[in-house]
Amino acid sequence: MIASICKRSAAAGLDRLGRSLGFLWGGWAGLAAVFLLAAVWQAGHEAYGAFVLPRPEETLRAAWAILQRPDYRAIVALSLLRALEGFAMASILGVLLGLASGYSPASLRLARPLLTLMLGVPPIAWIVLAMIWFGIGQGTILATIVIAVAPVLFVGAVEGVAQRDRGLDILCQAFGAGPFRRFWASACPQAMQQIFPALALGLGVAVKVAVMAELLTHTVGIGRLLATARANLDITEALAWVLIAVGGLILLEYGVLHPLRAEAERWRDASRAWGVRR
Repeated sequence: MIASICKRSAAAGLDRLGRSLGFLWGGWAGLAAVFLLAAVWQAGHEAYGAFVLPRPEETLRAAWAILQRPDYRAIVALSLLRALEGFAMASILGVLLGLASGYSPASLRLARPLLTLMLGVPPIAWIVLAMIWFGIGQGTILATIVIAVAPVLFVGAVEGVAQRDRGLDILCQAFGAGPFRRFWASACPQAMQQIFPALALGLGVAVKVAVMAELLTHTVGIGRLLATARANLDITEALAWVLIAVGGLILLEYGVLHPLRAEAERWRDASRAWGVRR
């Protein structure tokens, strides 16, 4: 009994290690894209000069100098935590409502006009309205993130449920599975294929909206320091803050979201062409 448990645990650990190595190996393509961007950036610097576009290594040095300061590191962490908090609230709201609407065509027909309205209004307009409704502060930023991100996740969840294979539902029902069991075993894994891309898109929107709201409301964060760099016409420092914000987004996406996706979609490995994994 104990040997069997140890064997299964070791197999699961090796499987997880294999997925992690495959994920890291896939990062080479991302690094190639980063180096391509750096080459284009360098070409832009040589064409327009340092005042318009400083060299990539100067910006990297400025970003490194910023991250060496404990007070700036705390500000970066505050901005990312704020974006993550708003993203989590929007995820819960958008995914739950999307899953419910996917099973209820009448609710979906009622929600579509509201969805079009919310997606059609620019995030900057929501920031201005939130400043009027909630004042200047944390509430404005979180409310704007939720309003901007929740519709994206709602659409992902609705599409995931609507495009599921209903034959699998019937199969589960034939084996005596109840509604919750059918949802958990059949509909939920299929819906996640649409929800995870929506989550990645929503996380990017959350970070952008958080920085934009900090810039407009002068709340402590990356956005306010970006506004200070703009006021000083310090293009190197401004680009350094942009680089830090993008780096934070990459850290959240590839450090949190993609590992969660790899764990949630382990069942997809069985359908790959090179064989079934046990």
